Amino acid sequence: MKKFDNLVFMVLYVIVWIIFVGLSIEAGGLIVNFVFSIIKPEFVGNLYQKLDLSLMYQQNVWAFYGMYSFVLFIAVFKAMLFYSVIDLLHKIDLAKPFSSFVSQKILQISYFTFAIGIFSHIAKEIAKYLSHNFEIDKLNQFWVDSEAFILMAAIVYIIAVIFKKGIEIQHENDLTV
Repeated sequence: MKKFDNLVFMVLYVIVWIIFVGLSIEAGGLIVNFVFSIIKPEFVGNLYQKLDLSLMYQQNVWAFYGMYSFVLFIAVFKAMLFYSVIDLLHKIDLAKPFSSFVSQKILQISYFTFAIGIFSHIAKEIAKYLSHNFEIDKLNQFWVDSEAFILMAAIVYIIAVIFKKGIEIQHENDLTV
């Protein structure tokens, strides 16, 4: 069974790295889009995901910066979330998983997940409000899963609390032996 657990963790580690690289490319592409949409708006149609918000920029600069800021925060937080998962999977000791490092990483993962969910939900509500005046259908792909991230954050937070309690029990057992 131990070989199977190690194999599963190695497969998960590779999958998480692939997801992290993809999310990093997405965040980098969105940052490049943002810079190009301000400096050379005529190239935006040829860039990553063709996220052309130049019409919004011309109509209302603050709406443009606000919505693009949400997109960038969400993309960067997703990449940071998966980097935390990589760090956790890289340093976890399956023989003794209840460590303060694991507890802190799981707590950090819950915070990143909650931040993604909250930013996504706020952005979705603002986008719904702005949809009366602006064409923002291209942005909806960035915050369709806000409720799922909030729910996942709650579950991961519960797991972090359980790990913290497990560390306390393990520490008590180590002192009594």
